[in-house]
Amino acid sequence: MGSFERHHFSDQLSIDTPEQVDLRFNVAGIGSRFVAALLDGLLILAFLLAEFLLIFAVAAASAISHSGSKGETWVEHWATAILIFVNFVLLWGYFTIFEAWWHGQTPGKRVMKLRVLKDSGRQITFFESLARNLMRFVDCQPFPCYAVGVIAMLCNKQSKRLGDLVVGTLVVHERLTEQPLMVQPILSLAPTEVPAWQSQAVPAIFPADAIARLSQQDLVVIDAFFARALDLSLETRAAMAQRIALQMAERMGVPLPEGNPERALESILYGIRGGAHSLR
Repeated sequence: MGSFERHHFSDQLSIDTPEQVDLRFNVAGIGSRFVAALLDGLLILAFLLAEFLLIFAVAAASAISHSGSKGETWVEHWATAILIFVNFVLLWGYFTIFEAWWHGQTPGKRVMKLRVLKDSGRQITFFESLARNLMRFVDCQPFPCYAVGVIAMLCNKQSKRLGDLVVGTLVVHERLTEQPLMVQPILSLAPTEVPAWQSQAVPAIFPADAIARLSQQDLVVIDAFFARALDLSLETRAAMAQRIALQMAERMGVPLPEGNPERALESILYGIRGGAHSLR
């Protein structure tokens, strides 16, 4: 269940997950999304330019070597077919592949600190990204002005283009504070011993096969907790960490060790992103 509210001149998405954790994201507006799309467009243009120069060089070399022959060879036919296929994949697969495998980001979105999410706060899948970006053909009309997409974004406060409305996605801002605590900072009281805030790896508390039982949504919940941890009171923070840690331990089928539950959550994150396995 999600709701929107105005926060510092931007729309903020608030999602209540089944784990009773409130996820908050700032919705990206037209300006930041335009810059991200422009950066992605320039990257695609650079690839096409490099491709054109390569084709020109190959064609020039082929013309010299076949100056006395007439007609096209089978090699040229295959080269033309491969060229058409590569351009199709580039123009239609660029956004789909990057958003699916970079967790909702393209190079342009990564530079602008943007990310595509489902309305529920979950990460989008490959087929959702595919459906979303197939609608880009309509959104970009009249090509390449994106007038249809801009009009759609102006007509809803979530700034959704047609592709977002069809699939149920939206683009949000990433905050630096949303990065998980992958390392445990150590404050040195003696400056001559070690540098202040030197970091060390979080010790493994749970076995890898137990962590592998968690889902991507569990990772989102833990990330969201650490993103808001500094804004919570000590009592609320401790209670929320305990509740989430107990839920994760239950999902993994292992007992929750005694001690600070935040260390257990950090260990889970470190095991996921520092380990060699993936979530289901």
